[in-house]
Amino acid sequence: MRIALFTCRSVGIACVASVTDAAIGYPQALVRRIGHPVIWIGRLIDRLDTNLNRPDLSPARRRANGFVAAGLIVALPTLSAMVLERLVKRMLPRWLALPVTALLASTLVAQRSLHDHVLAVARSAEESLPAARHAVSHIVGRDPELLDEAGVLRAATETLAENFSDGIVAPLFWMAAGGLPGAVFYKSANTADSMIGHRTPKHEAFGYAAARLDDLVNLPASRLSALWIILAAATMRGMDAGGALRILRRDATTHRSPNAGWPEAAMAGALGIRLSGPRAYNGVNVDEPWVGDGPATLRPQALYRALALYRRACLIQTLAGLAGLGLLARGLRRH
Repeated sequence: MRIALFTCRSVGIACVASVTDAAIGYPQALVRRIGHPVIWIGRLIDRLDTNLNRPDLSPARRRANGFVAAGLIVALPTLSAMVLERLVKRMLPRWLALPVTALLASTLVAQRSLHDHVLAVARSAEESLPAARHAVSHIVGRDPELLDEAGVLRAATETLAENFSDGIVAPLFWMAAGGLPGAVFYKSANTADSMIGHRTPKHEAFGYAAARLDDLVNLPASRLSALWIILAAATMRGMDAGGALRILRRDATTHRSPNAGWPEAAMAGALGIRLSGPRAYNGVNVDEPWVGDGPATLRPQALYRALALYRRACLIQTLAGLAGLGLLARGLRRH
């Protein structure tokens, strides 16, 4: 019974957090005044990187230190979140504790932020290529000055698909599994990967543990995100749910990432376009396989369609969470 109550509460927090983030997001004024949870986690990662990843250490020692760092990166914020959630439950009445916890948890979801950043790319692409390059530079790691219009739009679409999984579905999944601490656990692991999980001379050894942990914690969400995209396509005129499933089966596992290929393949198939392919990072050309069968020469309208698909997939995820919450509540009433 206690486990069922905990699960019901956690799913409720995830549902309220999803709606809250979609409605108001995380205000930029708040970012300027107090920062953001990801920024706070990033400071911890920076300090560990400086102290445990010194160039005078051997690769073997740095790799071992990377495991220690990965443990600290997820443990310290998660324990802090557990203390904070317990304080909220003790200090506030039950009817108020859940929405306050959900409000705190909503800061770890990026539905509105991702949408607004990608929308800015679509609008900028209608104005000029330099404006589009500038807009996309805020959300991708590749060299924007080397991208033509189609490259900018593909990069934005890929980012939309990938971050739907690791910026929205994954934190909500772990939130539903473990409440606020679950979401903080995930966000800590994901932030560590984004900061030190790179195959570069500096982080090849030290970031190994963070990269493998991120692959593991993102595995369920990547599959779920593909499912939400396929279901969204099935409910929208002009989208190809069958194509999304076909491209998913064929191309998801050929992607450079064991997880990002799932939502990216589903989105490419649903929209009838090609994504991924050759690109440049830090001046280095990388020959990646294409995902999808359609045209690779995209126009701004393709990105608007991708955003519409993304909004519907977010809605379907929230409705699925509410349906799950209803089933859990019904089961509790029976007992």
